[in-house]
Amino acid sequence: MRRMDELKRILRRVDKKGYGAYREIKGEYNFGYFVLIVDHVQADPFASPSRMRVRVSLKDTELPEDTYKTRSREVALRDYLTRVFFNNIKRFCKGKRGSGKSGFIGIARPGQEILDRTSVIIKDGYLEVRFVMGLPAHGRTIASSEAEKMFFNELPQIVKNSLFFESLNKKELYEHIETSEDADFLRAKLKSMGLVAFVAEGAILPRSSGIEDTPMRDEKVVPFKVPDTLKVSIVLPNRGEIVGMGIREGVTLIVGGGYHGKSTLLRAIELGIYNHIPGDGREFVITVDDAVKIRAEDGRRVEKVDISPFITNLPFGQQTRAFSTEDASGSTSQAANIIEALEIGTSLIMIDEDTSATNFMIRDHRMQQLLPKFYEPITPFIDKVRLLYKDLGVSTVLVIGGSGEYFDVADTVVCMIEYCPYDFTDKAKKIAERFRAERLSEGGETFGNFRVRIPIRRSFDPSRGRKEVKITAKGLSRIVFGRHEIDLSSIEQLVDPCQTNAIGDAILKAIHYMDEEKTIREVVDTVLNEVEGRGLDVLSPVPSGDYAFFRRHELAAAINRLRTLRVRQKG
Repeated sequence: MRRMDELKRILRRVDKKGYGAYREIKGEYNFGYFVLIVDHVQADPFASPSRMRVRVSLKDTELPEDTYKTRSREVALRDYLTRVFFNNIKRFCKGKRGSGKSGFIGIARPGQEILDRTSVIIKDGYLEVRFVMGLPAHGRTIASSEAEKMFFNELPQIVKNSLFFESLNKKELYEHIETSEDADFLRAKLKSMGLVAFVAEGAILPRSSGIEDTPMRDEKVVPFKVPDTLKVSIVLPNRGEIVGMGIREGVTLIVGGGYHGKSTLLRAIELGIYNHIPGDGREFVITVDDAVKIRAEDGRRVEKVDISPFITNLPFGQQTRAFSTEDASGSTSQAANIIEALEIGTSLIMIDEDTSATNFMIRDHRMQQLLPKFYEPITPFIDKVRLLYKDLGVSTVLVIGGSGEYFDVADTVVCMIEYCPYDFTDKAKKIAERFRAERLSEGGETFGNFRVRIPIRRSFDPSRGRKEVKITAKGLSRIVFGRHEIDLSSIEQLVDPCQTNAIGDAILKAIHYMDEEKTIREVVDTVLNEVEGRGLDVLSPVPSGDYAFFRRHELAAAINRLRTLRVRQKG
């Protein structure tokens, strides 16, 4: 390891040389209270910024052991330190210092969720931060004096104010950790309480806008009020007793007029698979961790999915026990999405009628009379939703505003009126008794069996041009995998581009486990078990600060949307 003075000497030696001379700074430097590691130097000022790490002795940080003594607390601590580092970059970094990305310092930008990240790690007695720097240049000529200011003025201030306990806001730190720990505790208790989700009294569910996930601050925002009949309480390790609306196992409808908060409530529930930062408003909107949001997805590719529980007898003898298409309709895509979720494993499916195919959700009495079942290949979801719970133990939460027929199959009916929930279960049941449905159930006696699938390894090709592996995440919803693009825009439970980064590389890892015998679920579980055992770093041969926790469901969803995917069914 070199002394920091050596870095200064190198910078002065390469001053005003061509940008490539910056490569000489690669290596490790002792700055006294921290070590700087330069892993990769960018090719020019317009390329992706240079990758850096700062490493500090965990003992020297004086972070109390109780801030990282459990897995839950460690994840929350690392998430919190990422946020502090991010904010101190804005505080101390001057920014633009020349051409291209000159002067830039960056770290993965956290959102409202507390995620397991690789931007900050704790390992082997040290704390490490991974970030990037845009090395300064005028044109493509090195500007060493500006680089010195970044390395010797700005970076030390950022490190000093971000990674040492004496510099941190202790109250804020512990609130972050304890809120996350309480959320983890509550999620782990849901199934033993007979619940699939919990929405805390006083939660703030509306968001600032459709593109901004921060809580709405408008004075007209209505805090969540729990109906007495749905009220449950639990004692949390840090917060103590908390009261909220328990969403029970079975079939739950969320009904109400337009713009009264139905979809807002469902959106909060679907993101309850994550912990949220203090002040988010959804800190204690908690959902079972294997819950999957389902929607129609016109145009997606489907590869040999057994959609026969929902769709049979297609024209011209088209197969639905191994249904494939390059351009799925709304109904076939929604059926495939449900079966794929069941294939991976879920205990809760969530559906909003606004993003569903109407003919998949309901077929009314008049249509049944006009078109007998023999001529209708689709068995609507209304006729399978109870069987889904009875046969497979999978609950459903549905936003329904247009069909009271679902009253017949519901266990619980929550009505949203001016953003306040009311228990309308008894009222809905009385209406169902008074106005008997004339439609006939078309779902049969059982949900039906479906065959799982085995991915064919040779259908995955991550190469592009001269590169054997070319995998690049493009924001939150796209992955370039070799010469093909994976569209994840309909995977609504992805929340952070770092998740997409990790999923892209996890597909590459998954390929190595494909042996023509393992099912998609077994392949995905093998990857997730390795990640859970060794951390997200197993996805890359070099240290990456741009990974965040993802679930097996989103990894499987990405694999299923690779247009070259080929499978064979098991059995």
